[in-house]
Amino acid sequence: MVDLIGRGRAAPDPRAIALLHDLRDGVPRTVRVASARDLEYARPPALLVDLLATDVIEAALPVLRSAALSDDDWLALLPRLGPAARGVVRNRRDLAPAVRRALDSFGSTDLVLGDDRADGAQGGEALQPGEARQPGEARNIPSHANDARPAAAPVAAEGTQGDSEPARLAATGEADPAGPFSIVDVMARIEAFERTQDVAPPPPPPRATHDSFRFETDATGVLRWVDGVSRAPLIGLSLDFGAAPGHARFDGVAAGALRQRSPFRDARLVIGGDSDAAGEWCVSGVPAFDHATGRFTGYRGTARRPRRDERAEPAPNRDAGVAQLRQLVHELRTPAGAIAGFAEMIEAQLLGPVPPVYRDRAGAILDHSRDLVAVIDDLDLAARIDGDALDLRADSVALRPVFDVIAGDLASLCTLRGTLLEIEPTDLSVIGDRRAVERLLARLLATLVSAGEPDESIYVRMGLEGDGHVAIVLDRPQALGAWPGDSVFDVDDDEQDQSLLGTGFALRLARNLASELGGTLAFGSATLTLRLPAAGAEVGQALGR
Repeated sequence: MVDLIGRGRAAPDPRAIALLHDLRDGVPRTVRVASARDLEYARPPALLVDLLATDVIEAALPVLRSAALSDDDWLALLPRLGPAARGVVRNRRDLAPAVRRALDSFGSTDLVLGDDRADGAQGGEALQPGEARQPGEARNIPSHANDARPAAAPVAAEGTQGDSEPARLAATGEADPAGPFSIVDVMARIEAFERTQDVAPPPPPPRATHDSFRFETDATGVLRWVDGVSRAPLIGLSLDFGAAPGHARFDGVAAGALRQRSPFRDARLVIGGDSDAAGEWCVSGVPAFDHATGRFTGYRGTARRPRRDERAEPAPNRDAGVAQLRQLVHELRTPAGAIAGFAEMIEAQLLGPVPPVYRDRAGAILDHSRDLVAVIDDLDLAARIDGDALDLRADSVALRPVFDVIAGDLASLCTLRGTLLEIEPTDLSVIGDRRAVERLLARLLATLVSAGEPDESIYVRMGLEGDGHVAIVLDRPQALGAWPGDSVFDVDDDEQDQSLLGTGFALRLARNLASELGGTLAFGSATLTLRLPAAGAEVGQALGR
């Protein structure tokens, strides 16, 4: 029913919409989300948009970011949406001024952050003793919160009681029960939390590592001379496997050779402790004899670190490092999002009048915060690709709407760089996860435009290749001409690359993401070519370059 009504094959009969409302809770969540994704850019009617937009945010997202509604329909729909759904609508740039003003009226409610205050009058549920609200858990906002914006908190005169109360709250980590939730409360609670935690001991200084050393023994096989590493763990160590155990010990290969006075090769030596000699070694030695008497005088030899293929223990778990990186990314995204939210509140004067100089500073903080959140998202994407944790869903993605949105987003950057971005109109589609394809094309074009020079043009053209792939050919900026071929992925090593993560990182991320989508990213002398699997087109049309 959703597909037929959404694609205009059936009329949006009120009885059918009412039936869908009754059936919605009984339909599995995954089916509802999939049905909503299938209608993205399909221009469903307003009644069906209302049904999907008031569902879970995963179902509301694809419909709200592409719905084509009249101003009256938007104004009727906005009060029925939740804060997350209205946040999706805020990111659209094609809304009428009347709809924008309606969205702004919800700003003070949508941007309220949850806290753990027990005062139910502040709009949050009271917490029982010992309970704590999880990070990112939103409070339940009362229905009357939309009626009016919160007034700015009065500022106490200097020297009055108002000066000592914030200081006391900051010292104890408590939140002010009379005032609005502010960033000062967050910082105070963080400081109070850190004071109550056990102070972790400082990490030990990194120790120097060595790859080899030389040694000599006496006639009994005891090491008497060592060169290349610390002598303390080795001097006095015997080649005999039956010697007294300690922090270091040879295996039976060296002991057998000692009894036979014969050479040995790649005997195992394990040294404990935290010196530069600690770890595993492969030891080789040859016997030495006195030239005058022919008596055995000991061994002379060398030791080296074993290669990876010579180790018996399993390879280190790479997934653990990826999981730690993703956890770090999650912990960075939370405060960055909070800072961006408070900066936007200050810039929009949601809590009261703000002098222009502070509004300008808040705007600068908001811009930097958004850049930081974009960098955090790139790190998270790279970690998920490296850990094989990228969840991709095959879908048919039309390239023209994607490029139209990207061109609008990059318009200000093109103006700043003085670079002209020209995208050839196309009706081609590719197979892949919609969000991943949008992220790949947006990140790649933003990187190329950032490297562009004044009065330079970056032309994007595309066509269908004979092997069933869509080839997207992009002009290579002149600034990247010093790195021919795939050496452009190492551009981060150049001191002139001032981007936060580096141009090379962004290009490597685009290449890896293209590989996850079943495509490739190749660099030529003057162009770079992105190939993605084609969808809904006849294979055989040649690409004109």
